Amino acid sequence: MVVPHHATGARIARQRLATELAEVVTPAVLADLVAVLAELVGNAVRHADPLPGGVVRVSWRLRGTTEGNQVRLQVTDGGAACGPQLRPADLGAADGRGLHIVSGLSSRWGVERDGLGQSVWADFDPAPARTPLVAAG
Repeated sequence: MVVPHHATGARIARQRLATELAEVVTPAVLADLVAVLAELVGNAVRHADPLPGGVVRVSWRLRGTTEGNQVRLQVTDGGAACGPQLRPADLGAADGRGLHIVSGLSSRWGVERDGLGQSVWADFDPAPARTPLVAAG
């Protein structure tokens, strides 16, 4: 999907993601997906140029595995002079934590560049099955 290269683009993307994946991932995973997508679109709007037409491209891919559903989020923009990278977050700073959130919530993330711009992606692996706790008696 494409969203405006504007703050409203993150809201539109979050709502559509939540609607489309609500029935196929757990509420906890969906919350993480929504948070990461908001960060990625927000970063694209704040730090990168738009794609032609003043937009950002947003996609997600769901892949079923024997352990559960794996999800990849991807946000493509027109690129920036300095690509996305983790940087130390100053405790008093109002920003600078977005990619730390992405890194902490996703299984892995990365950046791909081509002649038209850049794509930032984040993968979410299925949560391992939990062994139920058995009360000692």
